[in-house]
Order: sequence, then structure tokens, then C-alpha cells
Amino acid sequence: MEQEKALELVKKGATLLCLDVPQYTLFGIDTQMFTVGPNFKGIKMIPPGPHFVYYSSSNKDGNAFSPVVGFFVITSPSLVIVRKWVQQEESLVRLSDEEEEERYCMGVKNMEMDRYLGPYDLKKFNEWKRISNYITKSTIERIQPVGGDITVSSESGFVSSAPRTTMEMALAEQLKNSKFSEEASGKSIVRGCCYTSIPHVVKQKGVVGQDLTSLNLDKTQLLETLLLKEYGGSEDLLLGELQFSYIAFLMGQSLVSFFQWKDLVTLLFGCTEAPFRTRSLLFTKFIKVIYYQLKFGFQKDDGSASGGEKGASLFLDDSWLSKDSFLLHLCKNFFSLVQEASVIDGDLLSWTRKLEQLLLTTSGWDFTHDGAVDDLYDEDDEFAPVVVMLDETSI
Repeated sequence: MEQEKALELVKKGATLLCLDVPQYTLFGIDTQMFTVGPNFKGIKMIPPGPHFVYYSSSNKDGNAFSPVVGFFVITSPSLVIVRKWVQQEESLVRLSDEEEEERYCMGVKNMEMDRYLGPYDLKKFNEWKRISNYITKSTIERIQPVGGDITVSSESGFVSSAPRTTMEMALAEQLKNSKFSEEASGKSIVRGCCYTSIPHVVKQKGVVGQDLTSLNLDKTQLLETLLLKEYGGSEDLLLGELQFSYIAFLMGQSLVSFFQWKDLVTLLFGCTEAPFRTRSLLFTKFIKVIYYQLKFGFQKDDGSASGGEKGASLFLDDSWLSKDSFLLHLCKNFFSLVQEASVIDGDLLSWTRKLEQLLLTTSGWDFTHDGAVDDLYDEDDEFAPVVVMLDETSI
């Protein structure tokens, strides 16, 4: 990059100043992760918008790590965010002295810290935007824990009681493959994220028998109720929580966040009426969100994004591709619904086909059906018409 252009980006971009972070600490922002060197004091050239910062402290040899701690920030042009490492807590905290904070901010703006700041990799910013575009300041304030820190260390009780499939047991083992059990017992309880409660079984007064069964087979009514009562009618707020929970579990390694993400995905994939009648736009956006989440998560880890450390990968491990994965069953059912629909939004059809192709390529899962959807979509085409009508012969 030309020097003038780089200087402009440094001055206009936000800066995250992180003081006294120990060497060998794993430090990440968004989809980028690094191993801290002796001169590290933070990240510069951060674009405006929401970002997720996360870190994992190391022992003196750099071969054992504490649980990941993460927090969201909203940046604006030229903003300076200051955090300082507290060794006793092994965490980054805000400065309590406002005058000291202001001095550091002025030092950053006067370029005194520039040589100690690593640049935000702008080539990866679009990748981050695709998995965080519905996260707003409101989303973060609504969900983040008191104090803002997200960590599996505060979830030890949940870890032991959570339901298990083979994939989920592997995930739990992966997340707690550190000294978090010992640390959690010696620290005060940290309140977790304030996620929306998603009922697993729908119960309604006066509804019994076949009607109650229908309510649980098609989650459309539950979705409508939650949208109205919990999200103020905002579809984007629900999608923001879906993205928040994904990022918190994938990068922040929060098991509670994984189960929230799973519950939201199960809710939306469990709707059989809404995608084709009342909420086609929501489901188009949902499939697009899931597509980019899984496209990022199923990348092969070459070590560059994880500092070369086992257990610090940003990507989903092979247990996600097992035959008992909840995603396999949910996607297979949803793809069948799309296949059988007599009327379907063209964008929803296009993104569903892209998701199916992605899963076929990355997992080898078999979503075999009779080909009506295959015939209607070509990877090289732009989006299909807004509404696609399937006649009886095509079905």
C-alpha cells in the first residue's frame, strides 16, 4: 500500500489500543487471529461498524492457553478504544482514570504508538461484514453480558447439563480443552449473554391433540409470536441475534451461544408455512446468513488464522459433518419443502440452491431429490425471477 494511502487509513480508521498484553497471547479481531509479539500494543485502521475482539492468554512457554474472552465494540472514524491488561485477572479492562485514557488517545492520534500497532487486514473486511451485517449497537446492548465479556469460563454449569449429540460432545470437549474448569471455580460468577428464550415445545392453552401436534410440526406461529413479543416485529433484530450467537460461539468459544444459535436455526428451519407465504423475505435473508456463516466456518484451517495453535482455530471441526449433525436433518427437511413448493420466491430459491451446493461440496451430505429445483437453478445464472411457479409436470 502507498504510504499516503496507509497514513490516511490510519488517521480515518479506528484504533484499539491494548496495553501490556503478554507475549504469546492469542489475540483476534473479527476473522483475524494473531499470536502477540513483544512490541504489540493493539490494532489500527479498523473500519467503522461492529467488531468482535477476543483473546486467550498463554503460559510463559506459549503452549497452554486459558479460555477465550471476547467482547463486541462499535467503532467510528478516528475513534480510539483503550484497554489495559490486568495480570491477576488475565483480561483486558477499561481504564478507570479518564485523564490517563485521554493521554493515550492523544498519543495514538499524534502517531506516537503507530509502530506498535498491527494493521487491520482490510482484505478480510468483506468476509467479516457478510457474517455480521445485521449486528447493530442495539443488538449488542440488548444481548451482551454485564461488563461485556463473553467467555465459556462462566458457563461451567451449563456445560455439564447441556444435551449431547456426538457433534455437541465434541464441541464441548473442544471448548473446555483448557484450564477453564479450574479457573471458573476460583472466580466470581460472570453473568452470561441475555439471549431470547426459544421454547423447544409449543404449548397453548385450550389447544390439544392434533392441533397441538400441528403447532409443533410447523413453527410458523411460534416464530410470529417471538417476532412480535421479543423482537418488536423486527426481522433484522432476530437475524442480528443469530449472527451475534454464531460469532460468540465460533470466535468467543461460548457453548451457551452455540445452543442459542442452534435454537434459532432450528426454529427457522422448522417453519413450513412462513417461508412460502408470510415471511419469504425473512427466509431469503436467513438462508443468506446461514450460507455465509457456514461458508466461513467450513474453510480449511491452514494455521494462518489461528496462530498455528491447536484448539485456537476459527473454523468448525469435522464433527459438524457427522451424520447425526442437527444441520443435516434440518437442511434436508427444508430443501424438501422447497422442492415441493408450488409457489416460491425466486431469491429464496436461489439462495437455497447455493446453500445446498455449499453443503454438498464441503460435507458430502446427500440431499437427493427428483431434480425440479436443480433444473430451475444454475450456479452461473443471476438470481431467478422474483416468483417461480412450479406446475405439476415439473414437480
